Amino acid sequence: MTNLDEIFETNEMIEQANLDVRTITLGISLLDCITSDVAELCLNIHDKITMVAKDLLTVGRDIEREYGIPIVNKRISVTPISLIGASACREIADYVMIARMLDDAARKVGVNFIGGFSALPAKGMTKSEELLIRSIPRALAATEHVCASVNLGSTRTGVNMDVVKLMGSIVKETAELTREDDSIGCAKLVVFCNAPDDNPFMAGAFHGVTETDSVVNVGVSGPGVINQVVRSVKGEDFSTLCEAIKKTSFKITRLGQLVAQEASKRLGVPFGIVDLSLAPTPTVGDSIADILEGMGLEKVGAPGTTMALALLNDHVKKGGIMASSSVGGLSGAFIPISEDQGMIEAVQAGALTLEKLEAMTCVCSVGLDMIAIPGSTPDSTISGIIADEMAIGMINQKTTAVRIIPVIGKDVGDVAEFGGLLGTAPVMKVNGFSCGEFIARGGRVPPPVHSFKN
Repeated sequence: MTNLDEIFETNEMIEQANLDVRTITLGISLLDCITSDVAELCLNIHDKITMVAKDLLTVGRDIEREYGIPIVNKRISVTPISLIGASACREIADYVMIARMLDDAARKVGVNFIGGFSALPAKGMTKSEELLIRSIPRALAATEHVCASVNLGSTRTGVNMDVVKLMGSIVKETAELTREDDSIGCAKLVVFCNAPDDNPFMAGAFHGVTETDSVVNVGVSGPGVINQVVRSVKGEDFSTLCEAIKKTSFKITRLGQLVAQEASKRLGVPFGIVDLSLAPTPTVGDSIADILEGMGLEKVGAPGTTMALALLNDHVKKGGIMASSSVGGLSGAFIPISEDQGMIEAVQAGALTLEKLEAMTCVCSVGLDMIAIPGSTPDSTISGIIADEMAIGMINQKTTAVRIIPVIGKDVGDVAEFGGLLGTAPVMKVNGFSCGEFIARGGRVPPPVHSFKN
């Protein structure tokens, strides 16, 4: 039973430490929309989304008002569109038409993002998947709310290097087509290795084919709360630090569980998961970097940063799994640059480099996230950065991702402005030596052995 002290403590977390629920995401299956006529398919998709999600915004606002818990985003994920469009799409314009229809449906139900403009060519690429991937630049330039993702590999299948090579040029083309807004299209495009079967969180969200017709997922936030507790045990040993993070993570997750259960009941759809990820925002006091520096680092990027992040991730999970019957998603700590004021300051101070970020992705929630690089960066170099991150995921059996933004017209030292939660990103230096000949090989890197570990 919840006692009075716990209620006061939760109120204090909300009012003083920016505790909130990051998102309610409604997953919707579009498998029953499939038809061979693209115009009919678009209407089916629009009708299904607007019918299933018609109450999402109202329910979210009601829960916010009744419980006093801020819910920052209400979003939708749908079945990977490469599967839905395979029977109807014959050219790139067909997929762009579907993207426009998704955007219109998102606008009508009032969500800020809809994810699932996705393809899953981890081992081989179908014609439908290639068409969708080649349509991504035009689709993201023509829409405001649509997010796209591509799963390029897994520990079981290896990495599809043909698509890694292709994605270098797709990222660059997306940047060119949205150059008027600091290449913001790339902020809505993610590539994965080991993408989960069902991923409710943007920008790489999609509704898995193993899921039921519709499902509600909730992502909690709370870097400010963890930051407060970390600083309250300054100078104490690591056992004390770990215990403090674990206990606080439990309390944060209980809040997410409450919101998830209420949203599920009121929308009349099953409850999926609570994602434990600590998700930063550009707001001061809501930073993953601040937590790591609170542990004793002068600046994020200093020696010890990777251990600090590993410790944080592990104990967020240990506390959270006791607090919810269904924990999943990409649980851990996200380390985006543009969405975290402390990370931005570390880059500007020269403490945090792209190479150090890559090392941190071995233990973080996902990967290289919301990183701005010079717009003149060659396609092959972007593919090389993607390939390195896919390798980390494949070998270490973890989900990794890349959301990188070559900002057309800007160079190292400039700043890209994306607005809102997407924040501000200083343009970071990229290693200038070429990997063009390596990327040009194409083909597939086979999966690693699962025994004979060193």
